[in-house]
Amino acid sequence: MEKLVSLTASACPLNVANLNTDQLLPARFLKWPRSAGIGKVLLHDLRFDAEQRERPDFPLNRPAWRDAKIVVGGRNFGCGSSREAAVYALYDYGVRCVIAPSFGDIFSGNAIQNGLLTAIVSDDDAAALMAALEAKPDQPVTVDLEQQIILCGNTTYPFTVDPVRRMRLLNGWDDIDITDSYRDRIAAFKADDRTRRPWATPRATS
Repeated sequence: MEKLVSLTASACPLNVANLNTDQLLPARFLKWPRSAGIGKVLLHDLRFDAEQRERPDFPLNRPAWRDAKIVVGGRNFGCGSSREAAVYALYDYGVRCVIAPSFGDIFSGNAIQNGLLTAIVSDDDAAALMAALEAKPDQPVTVDLEQQIILCGNTTYPFTVDPVRRMRLLNGWDDIDITDSYRDRIAAFKADDRTRRPWATPRATS
């Protein structure tokens, strides 16, 4: 998994509460293999009209935010079904961090498994960030995971993230890497167990 320590990039405000996983990736695209490039259908039915034309007023279609790596969303971002492909769509589009007051639990778990930071801020700070980006769309935003702060212009916003998830992103660890980080303790336990319970160790057979 790719490490994420600090990220400076354009940030797109999506002022939508309860943005669900079916909106992030409509169900009809779940049959697509990831290799088909599901990032291009992220938020498809909000980004495009019935004739597949871009809606010019949708934030991700505006020039300043078309290549955003950060999204600032509303409360309960990623609610709804448990489809992990919604995270794939965000990540494959290029998004590496979503900032919001709260997240769907399953979405947030899927996000960390795929290297996507879900940074929790207060409702007031989310609103302030979105207002700042609307006023100055081209200003970059910095998300510092080590310090757990967001910098936008001259303003600093704190954010929270589960400590274990923070550790995983800072180190770029997947589930196997986490287990491997306890290698010495596992080896010590096995050695002690062989001493205490020699009868439990299978004997080699010829």
